[in-house]
Amino acid sequence: MSDRLPPELRPPLDVALARSVPSIPKPDALPGGCLFEPKWDGYRLLIGRDGDATSLQSRQGKDLTRYFPDLVAAAQEQLPPGCLLDGEAVIWSQDRLDFSLLQQRLSASARSLLRQVQDKPAHFVAFDLLAVAGHDIRREPLHDRRALLEELAKEWSGPLELSPVTADPEIAAGWFRDLPATGVEGLVIKGTGQSYDGGQRQWLKVKHRETLDVVCAAVIGPMARPQAIVAGLPIDGELRIVGRSVPLKPAAAKLLGSRLQPPAGEHPWPHRVKSTAMDRFNASGGETELTLIEPIVVEVSADTSWSGRSFRHPLRYVRYRPELDPDEVSAPFGNP
Repeated sequence: MSDRLPPELRPPLDVALARSVPSIPKPDALPGGCLFEPKWDGYRLLIGRDGDATSLQSRQGKDLTRYFPDLVAAAQEQLPPGCLLDGEAVIWSQDRLDFSLLQQRLSASARSLLRQVQDKPAHFVAFDLLAVAGHDIRREPLHDRRALLEELAKEWSGPLELSPVTADPEIAAGWFRDLPATGVEGLVIKGTGQSYDGGQRQWLKVKHRETLDVVCAAVIGPMARPQAIVAGLPIDGELRIVGRSVPLKPAAAKLLGSRLQPPAGEHPWPHRVKSTAMDRFNASGGETELTLIEPIVVEVSADTSWSGRSFRHPLRYVRYRPELDPDEVSAPFGNP
């Protein structure tokens, strides 16, 4: 036994990943049979206890320790040295996960961060154990790692939590149907016989998507054959850009293009916007040229990643809604 992590498990470390699938897979889709768990809408974190030191690493390998003093304190109090956990940092607000509060922490001043920690404490939902007592257990099958994790979690109290899992596809289907109301994005599916392979898309994920109406007041590309729609929603009394669609299929682009008209009067949006206005994870920092149109209502398919100000993932165009007026559209889930 050791209270130190082995050198190969000291940060930065590659985490295991999941690839998207369109529907819940069959129970035997992965080695050893499937284990289903909620897909939490938070920050992926590795929490490591290396001797007296505690570290929090993001999915990208960044050190986030200073942004979550509440989780550091809980880890130091409740986790033994020599262990490494994989999971998600989440923040609850009015019985719903609030991703925007997590983002605020990463840009907060020291004083503001302290206030945020006090007002909206973070929780860590653990779903895997990579090391215990200084031993690297990534090569062990998931069912053994999970048993060790459950044993470790017996004495936990908030803010450390154990992610629920089930091998029952009916229970998983119920989670997929009901949990999006709390901000859970869908399901992650893992094989109970799988080892933990950092950097590999060895797991599966299925996201809950729902259709909703948005205002399309601009497109990307020519009006007659748009490449993508730019979605807007009324927030704080203004029609604000909240996202963009994935590229339109040729038939959909042609049909939609035949319905579009130039703006009839003053338009609420500029001709050029920062790319991050439509894709907050766009690292290019450049600008996107918009083709402004007379606002219309379109139906889109979206996952549940709504921050209160924008969609974090691209939308999928479904259809034009000529029977609806843009003034009738409202933002989903309310505003922050």
